[in-house]
Amino acid sequence: MANNTLKKTYTPMTETMYYILLSFLDPRHGYGVFLHVKELTNGRIHLGAGTIYNSIAKLERDGLIVMNAHNIRRKIYEITNLGRSVLDTEILRLEELLNNGKVCLNEN
Repeated sequence: MANNTLKKTYTPMTETMYYILLSFLDPRHGYGVFLHVKELTNGRIHLGAGTIYNSIAKLERDGLIVMNAHNIRRKIYEITNLGRSVLDTEILRLEELLNNGKVCLNEN
């Protein structure tokens, strides 16, 4: 799938997918993603195993993450350059939303 098509597929990104992809800025396994998201959101988001592993499969299939290590118990994944580009695009979109909200609130 072409990069622009992938960006359109992932934009806007669900909050869950955003946090999962964000977690792979550092190499992590599935349970590590669970813990990282829980910590980042102060416990607001609790990801189920099905959500995490289905998302990992989709992200890997689309080339946004890649497995960099594997042992009997864990597969370690990290973000690819493409994944970082998609994440950067989403962060810019979220910043625009936030900035527009602040502008509108200040106008009223």
